[in-house]
Amino acid sequence: MIKPIKGFSKLTKNEKVAWVVATFFKDNSNAEALIKRYWNDDDALQQLHDEFIENTITNYYLPFGVAPNFLINDRLYTVPMAIEESSVVAAASKAAKFWLDRGGFKAEVISTTKVGQVHFMYYGDKDKLQEFFAAIKPKLIEDTAAITTNMKKRGGGILDIKLIDKTKALDNYFQLHCSFETLDAMGANFINSCLEQFAKTFKSEAQIYSSFSEKEKKVDVIMSILSNYVPECIVRAEVSCLVEELNEDKNIAPEEFANKFVKAVEIAQIEPYRAVTHNKGIMNGIDAVILATGNDFRAVEAGVHAYAARAGQYSSLTHASVENGVFKFWIELPLALGTVGGLTNLHPLVKLALEMLEKPSAKELMQIVAVAGLAQNFAALRSLTTTGIQKGHMKMHLMNILNQLGATTNEKDMIANHFEGKTVIHSEVVNMFHQLRAS
Repeated sequence: MIKPIKGFSKLTKNEKVAWVVATFFKDNSNAEALIKRYWNDDDALQQLHDEFIENTITNYYLPFGVAPNFLINDRLYTVPMAIEESSVVAAASKAAKFWLDRGGFKAEVISTTKVGQVHFMYYGDKDKLQEFFAAIKPKLIEDTAAITTNMKKRGGGILDIKLIDKTKALDNYFQLHCSFETLDAMGANFINSCLEQFAKTFKSEAQIYSSFSEKEKKVDVIMSILSNYVPECIVRAEVSCLVEELNEDKNIAPEEFANKFVKAVEIAQIEPYRAVTHNKGIMNGIDAVILATGNDFRAVEAGVHAYAARAGQYSSLTHASVENGVFKFWIELPLALGTVGGLTNLHPLVKLALEMLEKPSAKELMQIVAVAGLAQNFAALRSLTTTGIQKGHMKMHLMNILNQLGATTNEKDMIANHFEGKTVIHSEVVNMFHQLRAS
């Protein structure tokens, strides 16, 4: 039975490893060797990684790949992607190549407003609270001057503060709903610092506001925090071409492909069971680029999925149409990203990824990420409505199966040649592997 450990965070890295190994593994030497095998030989680089989080014992690697041939707004990109799932990078690359000769992707940032809130309880007259807020709003902004000076010099800062009455949903609950422009920074630290100062000023001013009763002066601030739901930080990406140009697949006529494709999107718009998987495929492309560029994919996931349900039912993030002989496919979604601050200035591979993208602004990165999601969805729907998803996916998954079996290079080549042009079935791969070993 595992016993609690006190002072774990104060142990050295080697002591933490020793405790983990002794506590959880029967084969201590192999477990310790595996943990340390993933340490970087460069001590300075390893220390950098150790200090990203707490209680680090080793590094967890993900493949870092690239998808070339992305033509976005008439500019060619090779897009970095960090992901463990087979076929994602291949699918993105294939979609990029398909649209390269059909005008490429068009993208635009519609808005870049980010949001934070001060949540508080107020037990008094609502009209008095409105009057109080109107009186102190200038001071709320004034008291953040030390925080906002540099951001304002670059053209960003606080956009607005609103008092929101939420008492119909929760008794006595109000909020300061605050909007920000953070330019090339994702802006979490900036926003949270402003919010905490708003809360401090709001509470202190309430205590000396002459129109408040003693009860009303006791404003109870619950928390001050940014929101990862950013429905006013929106990017749009699209592709379009004549239906007759959708002629790459000889097994299906362009008109039939276009119609099936549009229907597949429409199904995801009205059927939540399908929409979740549909959007998961979009996020395969989005998350991979976000992770490669040092941004917070968990925040983006949460905000994007909330946006997908904004009408009251979870729905597709993408849309498609055929009108007057023109096929159009597009995506619109919220993305709060940064190209300065955080890991963008620390992680060597993040810096390399951003340099590969020619040091994009936050707006440019929003466009690239949205395009990656759209490309991923196009590739998935193209497979689903023609050959089926498993043919391409299992072909890419073949190497994973063979690695799990411990196949040699020669065995991998023989089995890969056998399945060339065929659907890869796990059991058939295993059977062929054992037959080769037996012979």
